[in-house]
Amino acid sequence: MITPADLMTRMYIFADDSMQGRETGTEGNMRGLRYLTGELKRLGLTPMGDKGGYLQEVPLVKRGWNADFTASVDGMPLTAWGDVVPLPLRSAKPRSVDGATVVYGGTLEEATKALTVEQAAGKIVVIKSPGGLRVPRLPVGSPLSGAAGLALSIGAPLPEQFLAFFRTSGMSMPDGQGPAVMAPATMVLSPNALKVIFGADAATLTPGQTGKALTTTLAFSETPSPAYNVVAMIPGSDPALKGQFVALGAHNDHIGVNRAPVDHDSLRAFQRAAWTMAGAYAGLPPLNAQQRASIRVNVDSLHALRPARMDSINNGADDDGSGSMAVLEIAENIARSRVKPKRSTLFVWHTGEEKGLLGSQWFSNHFPIERDSIVAQINVDMLGRGDSVDVKGGGPAYLGVVGSKRLSSMLGAAVDSVAKRSPTAVSLDYGMDTDGHPENIYCRSDHYNYARWGIPVAFFFTGLHGDYHQVTDEPQYIDYPHYSLLTNYIRDVLVAVGNGAKPIVDKAKPDPNGQCRQ
Repeated sequence: MITPADLMTRMYIFADDSMQGRETGTEGNMRGLRYLTGELKRLGLTPMGDKGGYLQEVPLVKRGWNADFTASVDGMPLTAWGDVVPLPLRSAKPRSVDGATVVYGGTLEEATKALTVEQAAGKIVVIKSPGGLRVPRLPVGSPLSGAAGLALSIGAPLPEQFLAFFRTSGMSMPDGQGPAVMAPATMVLSPNALKVIFGADAATLTPGQTGKALTTTLAFSETPSPAYNVVAMIPGSDPALKGQFVALGAHNDHIGVNRAPVDHDSLRAFQRAAWTMAGAYAGLPPLNAQQRASIRVNVDSLHALRPARMDSINNGADDDGSGSMAVLEIAENIARSRVKPKRSTLFVWHTGEEKGLLGSQWFSNHFPIERDSIVAQINVDMLGRGDSVDVKGGGPAYLGVVGSKRLSSMLGAAVDSVAKRSPTAVSLDYGMDTDGHPENIYCRSDHYNYARWGIPVAFFFTGLHGDYHQVTDEPQYIDYPHYSLLTNYIRDVLVAVGNGAKPIVDKAKPDPNGQCRQ
């Protein structure tokens, strides 16, 4: 039996401030991995990583623009990160824009009609974006696809927090592992830059109008920044089935440290009250003056009891300390069980989920076992909350499920039947598994990188909440009795699949290299 105390002990270690938010590839993340691997070694699990160890290297790179670039037009300087703001490009290699002539396109629709392939090729095409910072997605065959760059004209300065984000290199697969295509560099040009380039205000420009060339030292680079999956295995007890595997996973990374600290108690009070007043995560409506005033009363009461507590560390207790520690506790429980499941159990703590499912993408392309030997994968992400404030319809037995019936009816039936016969009934919610759900959860966590290969999956979580990706996602806010109930249930599902009939794939498989659509 996995107890609340078991999970609490592990959570306060893994989501401690010393882990510095466990951002992918950082020393804080490595501290978390050292804890995981130390426990796996103590428990005697078989290592399944590189070179006989528990770690599988994921050769990520940091991709970004040089921060100290210069830009000018006919010798007239433009301000870097002011007049010219390059935008991140994670999944393709940007073309050079140095010396490229600038052409005004108008809105995306106008530019597509006004410019031919030849007119756009090698140019920087200015796209008017009156709705703010919305980078256009070019459809296949767009005449703008061959442009050197796409420059947004939004008519207003970008907020400082946006600029800070754009200056930070993003993590990606290296060239040769991710998409190898070249794509237009994307940037924002200020009204001043457009006036220098075209000799006129942006409001007077017409689609197809040609301006001057941009001279710039803007360059895009990749720096190796490896991160690590943690992989271990417990052999099955049945000689005839031990060559088949049930995989159980969570992600070991989170989002690190904020640039500026915030008052933890104020943020917590605001998020909790706003969540209660507004309802679900998707599309939170703005709070009215009366609601804001009620929150202020609560915050003032807190500060009357104790001074503000400034906080900058995103501890990631629920996201995904809860999943990681649940998987570790299940590993310990099975390792100490007298009778092991008939099939082998593969435990994986993926890295880079917060960077775009990069660790599970790498793992599913480089399995340490035959891909077809994995009969199912169970994914756990954000398992520690789920009360009626966090989730509409939440409560002490609430559990969200996504994907369990999308590839295999048998896996879906196992998930349901174990919930019904659980000593304490588990209330399964399939609300976020509906096709077209705006949160697109089926495509947003590591299970999908198994599902894309036709491996049946079940994703368990207790929903998004007001502390999601905030410094307030800390161990003291986890509901440990609820968390324990669900962890034991997931172990029972794992064991049931490990002992039962192999889940048959009886639904359509996705294109493993296609784009996920829920």
